[in-house]
Amino acid sequence: MYLQRRNRILRQSPAIRSLIAETLLTPSDFIAPIFIDEGENVNTEIASMPNYYRRSLDLTIKEVKELYSMGIKSVLLFVKAKDEVKDNKGTEAVNPNGLMQRSIKAIKDAVPEMVVMTDVALDPFSSYGHDGIVENGEIVNDATVEVLAQMSVSHAQAGADFVAPSDMMDGRIAAIREALEHNGFTKTGIMAYSAKYASCFYGPFRDALDSAPGFGDKKTYQMDYANRIEAVREAVMDVEEGADIVMVKPALAYLDIIREVKNAVDVPVSAYNISGEYAMIKAAAKMGWINEEKAILETLTSMKRAGADLIATYFAKDAVRLLNA
Repeated sequence: MYLQRRNRILRQSPAIRSLIAETLLTPSDFIAPIFIDEGENVNTEIASMPNYYRRSLDLTIKEVKELYSMGIKSVLLFVKAKDEVKDNKGTEAVNPNGLMQRSIKAIKDAVPEMVVMTDVALDPFSSYGHDGIVENGEIVNDATVEVLAQMSVSHAQAGADFVAPSDMMDGRIAAIREALEHNGFTKTGIMAYSAKYASCFYGPFRDALDSAPGFGDKKTYQMDYANRIEAVREAVMDVEEGADIVMVKPALAYLDIIREVKNAVDVPVSAYNISGEYAMIKAAAKMGWINEEKAILETLTSMKRAGADLIATYFAKDAVRLLNA
């Protein structure tokens, strides 16, 4: 048998496959999400996210030091607010002595080289569990944007390298950029959750921060998962308004959206490998249905192959260990 081309020649050994691999994962691709709680020596495993923890600030600093030593260069901070500080105004969100602001300062003091990104949304601080201010049963846009801009400035004052608005309110990127510029924070970046879909895969995250909506759902501001063109429009608008990085969230069921956005913008694209995606792999591996280590690398590679320059993932530490094995 004579063949002009034999494609399997390039697959015949691990060394050859490595030489011609089109997509390569590295530790610097990953953003590690961090959940922070009040108190000391708190290390609470999240029931729906096995082997992932909500920690007090003292233990969080130890975790961040370990992440940096492994080659992970960025963390994305989320805080769990106590019920008594939650309201419908975002008061605690802009508290200069709030847990988020204290955490930013402490982490930047402990590991100055770590790129600190911060969640900007009201749901952890809202008595309603929504990403915005509620009036007459409606999540209102413009009043929410005003608070988000103040929140972003407070994070920048604390030392955040990037603010990451995850709320999906209209016009918030322009308002945040203007507020940062007006207050002299010309070096603070914005990583916009540009295409954030209303997804069933967020459940474990809401367990982690006790931030499930108290009524209704988030479909009036998060995107319909049936839509593709809308995601591109949102990303392009965010870039025009001043975003430095745009994000697609979730990732695994939205690989096509990652590629569409990557093709449409000229800024880095991030993807969020979210809690439900993490939990699915953990659950299937526990049952013996899949190989967890192989599934981690395959799914993360698929996100980068789709066009993600950065990947926020709860598998960051596991992935680095596997890449270094």
